[in-house]
Amino acid sequence: MAEMKIVLYPDAPLQDEAEPITEFDSSLRELAQDMFETMYAEDGVGLAGPQVGVSKQILVAHDPDLDPICLVNPSIFESEGEETSEEGCLSIPQIYAPVSRATRIRVHALNLDGRPYDFEATGLLARIIQHEVDHLHGVVFLDRTDVFSREDRLREWDAVRGRLVSATSRS
Repeated sequence: MAEMKIVLYPDAPLQDEAEPITEFDSSLRELAQDMFETMYAEDGVGLAGPQVGVSKQILVAHDPDLDPICLVNPSIFESEGEETSEEGCLSIPQIYAPVSRATRIRVHALNLDGRPYDFEATGLLARIIQHEVDHLHGVVFLDRTDVFSREDRLREWDAVRGRLVSATSRS
């Protein structure tokens, strides 16, 4: 297992549509393990393929009250309720904004063996999955905010990113 580098917004492939996964082999299992390791190392609760430079439809998620999950080619086919809560993102570190999400979703996905399954998610897990599925479609959480909040957070992000890039180049 190996920790992967997190892609920072707006670098590719964060704004692109990820490709469906068609090969279910040991390299997919290794990718999932590396993504879990990276998510935990960064104190995250979710991570999508594009966030680690892999433009494939895979995500890992872990609501601390539930077992960790890996979803391949996920889609949300039903949702209800709405709740607005602060969100952050490993690809836009140190930036937070209120985002409205469904409180209950039904998800269709494949497991790492390529077998299909459907399930319901509520609460934090529903929020995590919606956030990560957005990444698979080139959407970041700031795209879900109003224009004024988005512009304010993007200005903040420009300053934060500048400091992060500067610190990295000095190391």
